[in-house]
Amino acid sequence: MSIQNQDRLLVQIASYNTNLQGIFGLPQDLVDWLSPTLQVSNFLSREPRAPDIVAVGFQELLPLHLGFSGLSKRVINNRDALILSQIEAHAPNKEKYILIAKIVNVGVALLVYGRDDGVGRKLCDVQTQWTGSGPLYLGNKGAVGVRFRVPADDGGTGEVFTFVCAHLTAHEHKLSSRIADYHHIVRTLLFPPLPSTASTDPTTMYSTSHLFFFGDLNFRVSLPPSHPLQGLKNRAEFVKALDSDADRQSLKEYDQLLVERTKGSAFVGLREGEFWRFKCTYKHQLGEVEKYSPLRAPSWTDRVLYATHTDSPETPTSSNIKNLLYTSIPSYTTSDHKPIISLLLLPAPAPSTPTAPPPTLRLPPSYTPTPDPLATPKRYLGRVLDRVLGIAWLLTIIVGAGSAVLGLGAILGGSLFYAFWRWWRARAFVIPIESAHAKMLEGYLKSRFA
Repeated sequence: MSIQNQDRLLVQIASYNTNLQGIFGLPQDLVDWLSPTLQVSNFLSREPRAPDIVAVGFQELLPLHLGFSGLSKRVINNRDALILSQIEAHAPNKEKYILIAKIVNVGVALLVYGRDDGVGRKLCDVQTQWTGSGPLYLGNKGAVGVRFRVPADDGGTGEVFTFVCAHLTAHEHKLSSRIADYHHIVRTLLFPPLPSTASTDPTTMYSTSHLFFFGDLNFRVSLPPSHPLQGLKNRAEFVKALDSDADRQSLKEYDQLLVERTKGSAFVGLREGEFWRFKCTYKHQLGEVEKYSPLRAPSWTDRVLYATHTDSPETPTSSNIKNLLYTSIPSYTTSDHKPIISLLLLPAPAPSTPTAPPPTLRLPPSYTPTPDPLATPKRYLGRVLDRVLGIAWLLTIIVGAGSAVLGLGAILGGSLFYAFWRWWRARAFVIPIESAHAKMLEGYLKSRFA
């Protein structure tokens, strides 16, 4: 299949959990991750073409105390400058890009770029949104989104693109929490009404022509007790099995995300490439290219899912989006996750008129995503708690000269000392005056503590 048909947009999705590293979480050379057009593959070597849209998502972007405090500007600006310079430096035909939008909530961030000679100049109606799905709607888990519209060349309404970067609840046994996170994101990550529609109600991420949902989704490979690779004692054999294409294909049947998507309990209408073609992206030992941590069963936690308006609910496993590349980048070693990359070729735009609403995703009749009427108060409750927790945490670190533990100890120790001093001072003034010695003591205490 040719990728040179310029009517079919080429979208590149990249995602990386940087393990709270801040500005130190990426190497300076991002070519392995963000420039898949330089990789050796049949279609790309014959037909080099730069992506029309590049979306880069991060999870655990910076230390939590800074994220909760809202002090992410320096890190996100650093990411923006580095990413833009790298995708332009390694574009196959020296294409230029512009930043369409960037958004960050605590540690979940999303930056979207468009080619300056194409989509980047044509798009309109750019919107950003965020939501937290942590305890009490804190933003340590949740999602951020970017939406925009690309008008048709003939003046028609065109199509709407929605990108969502998410970080869901961790740990294998918290499957139900991950599913709840997803549905919370669907109901609270809301955007304005679509153009040329009569409705004034907010819309969910599903009200779009093309949807891309990606990030550290934290779904695990959950083996049954009877499986020969189950358990810590068989962890070495599990890791060894990942070297085999056939074994990875067998292990994928126990992938929680695939199981739940097949059941229809989450990710309804979304498709995915063959993630088992690459090794599990989590949990790696820091500083190691291929070495997994024995503390967790390896899993494909980092994923890219997508859907387009021409996909039929009758064929939930196939998509009119062509997945040209879907892989991980093992060479990055500063995190216990490996970054992932996907290159997607969209179908040709549908004909449209200036007064017609944009086409939207087709979903099964049994599934109708609806906005949460309390979405706004929930989001801002989480935002307020984020700031309170973050500032308190930050002050503790400052008091402890960089250590939250020492800071907490200093605060507790100081509080106890102050309480004791107050108690002693109050006690000193109620000593019975029964002797000259007591009077002298009283005079001393008054002069000392007055």
